[in-house]
This record gives sequence, structure tokens and C-alpha cells, in this order.
Amino acid sequence: MFKQTGQMPAAAPGGFVPPQINSLEDTGLSMLWLQDLILKVLYFRGYLNGSKISEEIALPFAGVTDQLLTALKQEKLVEVKSSAGGLGEGSYTYGITGAGSVRAREALERSQYAGPAPVPFEMYNEAIRRQKTGRVTVTTRTMRQILSQLIISENTFQRLGPALNSGTSIFMYGPPGNGKTSIARAFGNLVLSQNMYIPYALYLDGQVIKLYDAVSHTLAPEEKTAASPTPTGALRASARRDPRWVKIRRPFIVVGGELTLEGLDLVFDDTAKFYEAPFQVKANGGILLIDDFGRQQVRPRDLLNRWIVPLENRIDFLRLHTGRKVEVPFDVLIVFSTNLPPKDLVDEAFLRRLRHKIEIGDPSFEEYREIFKRVAQDKRIEYNDQGLAYLLQEWYIKRNRKLRASHPRDLCDQILDISSYLAVPPAMTREMIDRAAQAYFVDI
Repeated sequence: MFKQTGQMPAAAPGGFVPPQINSLEDTGLSMLWLQDLILKVLYFRGYLNGSKISEEIALPFAGVTDQLLTALKQEKLVEVKSSAGGLGEGSYTYGITGAGSVRAREALERSQYAGPAPVPFEMYNEAIRRQKTGRVTVTTRTMRQILSQLIISENTFQRLGPALNSGTSIFMYGPPGNGKTSIARAFGNLVLSQNMYIPYALYLDGQVIKLYDAVSHTLAPEEKTAASPTPTGALRASARRDPRWVKIRRPFIVVGGELTLEGLDLVFDDTAKFYEAPFQVKANGGILLIDDFGRQQVRPRDLLNRWIVPLENRIDFLRLHTGRKVEVPFDVLIVFSTNLPPKDLVDEAFLRRLRHKIEIGDPSFEEYREIFKRVAQDKRIEYNDQGLAYLLQEWYIKRNRKLRASHPRDLCDQILDISSYLAVPPAMTREMIDRAAQAYFVDI
């Protein structure tokens, strides 16, 4: 059980900032639950001083952790092993007693979670809603900057900006190798330039849901104090806010063929007895790219049906293993990227629910030339229009082969490999082009 204080801070000029914790009541968690958390930490870690315990459970020492340790000492569940000569109780080294070990094992049977104290689920929901307004709105100028490395037709370019600003959903389709994933990653780079706060973990009905993921989330530097590269070290970065929250770059999460329906709900670990948040919750406030859509093990139609309610209402529902359903904000830009024909994946009813549908088609001859020129310059290959004209005539026009935006990069890599083997400078000669094309193209 937890107590809700209902105290959320006023929005700062830079957006939401977690409120400062001054007492046990401010945590929204019960004293008994927090005592069990400390006992589990000591059970796993052995002897720790008060300040280190405070860091491990991500709560201030003064007014919170010190009170918890005092209560545990009074119940003879922990004891002071040494004072280490430091100032204050934070320097005392604590150890778990025999009675404490018994209670710790009982707590571990319920859940083996022993990390930063979680944040009540309602507090998290409110924080996500309040940080929704922190997104940056892009303009034509911004789009030209973030897509400056890509050659895209003007028609496609002008459709991408409004799609990104929608913050809802984009369905990008078209032949492989034309930059759909690169466009999505360029969007991700823009998102990663913005910051937000998320908790390390959530608390719901006595259950813990692990949210922060070092693989999916990138720590953002705290103001004034350099953050440690480790998540726990980041707790020292700001003493004026709730240390259970971590400052991150707005997330950009990519999932592909490994995506399943189970991965879109709370994942309960039967051994550890706590939950892992699903992809879309970890992506809240940012972008979730479903790459190679249609290649998943689950049927595309089943996967799409899972998104209908979140896409329409901007609210998702998650299910605990007890059967209870809980509501969570769905502040995610979903990007579906597929090489398959839309008619093979979705019906008209679902397409209507996707805000923006954008075809990323093959480049024109002029766009292909500009891509090849940039790639050759970047890879230090001597470029010339005569060599490109030969390539286009012999290996595309005569063979009725489609242009792809990825071909220049791959062909230039072939030229580099061949020139290195022959010990000659890389150049767009007819011989080099023929050898590169023969090694790269396969008639299917």
C-alpha cells in the first residue's frame, strides 16, 4: 500500500521536475515496504554505510533513510557494525541481523526487486501527461537540418515534417534500401536532443515495474553537477529533486522481428517476481520504431489490432498477472516501417487510424547522382559523371533494374574492397564499376 500526497511541482520553464522528498510520506510508499527494500539490499550486498544505502534505494538520507534505519535498529533487524570515523549517521556501516535475514527472505519470496525505490503509478501517469508539452515543434528549417544527410524528394520531404509534429503515428512504406529507417533514426536524433524525467521503477498494488533500461534509455547530464555514468551515480546529480527519477534523453526505441504481442504488455518474471515495462511504455515521451513491420512472428493484423485503442485514445491498458487492468498514458510517436505492400498488411479501417501514410519511393536519376556524389566524396573515391553514366546505362537501364538509395553506398564499398585488393587508387573507372556491380547485384 502507498499513501498519495498529491503534491506535484509546478511546471518549470524547462518542463516537469520531480518534487523534492522531505519525508517518508512524500515517497507515497509505506514504511514497512521501504524497510523490506533496505533489508533486501543489505541481504544481497552485505555491509553498507548509511549514505550508500540511501543511494541504493534512491531516497534522501536525512529525513527518510535515517528514519528507516532507526526503525530497523529498534526492531533489531539491522545493527551498526562501525562508524568509520565519518561525520553523522550516514557514515555508519550497517549489517543485517539474523532476524533481519529471516524477514529479508520472506520479502524476497514476494519479490526479489532490490534497487531504487519505485514511484507510485499515479505519479508517473501525471508526470508523463505534464511532460507531453515539452516536445519541440519542427519547421521546414529544422527538417532540412535533421535530414541534411539524406537525399529525399521535395514532395516526400514536405510530408515528413507535419507527420513528426503530429506526435501520433506514421506509416512509412516502399521498396527496401530507400531510407525509411534512416529517416526514422533522423527523427530519433531530434528527439534525443530533448530531455525528460522517468522513474527507475513503478509501484502498483504491491508490485514493482522496472522502467528505466540502460539499453533503451540514454542518461542526460544534470545541471551544475556532472552525472556519473552509472544509473546509481546519477542520484548524486541533483539533491533538490526526487532521486527516484532519472533524467534521460527522450527515448527512441527500435524493435523489429523480435516483437510479439506478449512484449506489448507487462512482462512478469516468475523467478524475480517483478515486472518489466513493455516497449511502448519505455518509449513514452519519445518514438517507437517498428522496423521491418510484417516480418514479426505474430500476424500483422493481430499486432495492429493491439494498437487500435492506444492510437485512437492516446491511452493504453496493461494487465497485471492478477488480472487487473491499469491505464497508462500513450504519449508515443509510433513509426511503422515496412518493405511489404500495405495491402498485404493492413486493411482500410486500420489505415484510417494511422495519421500519416508516407511512401518512400525510389530516387530519381538526379537524386541518385547526388547520393552517389556525396557517398564517393565521403569515402574518398574519385567521382566522375562519365563513370556514373556508364553505371546507369549498363547496370540499370539495360537490365531494367530499379534505383535504390542504398546502392551508391554499397557500390562504393565494393570499389574500396576491390581497389584495396588490387593496390590501386579507388576510382569510378569502367573496369572498377563492372567488377563492383558484378560482386553486388544478383538477378532474382
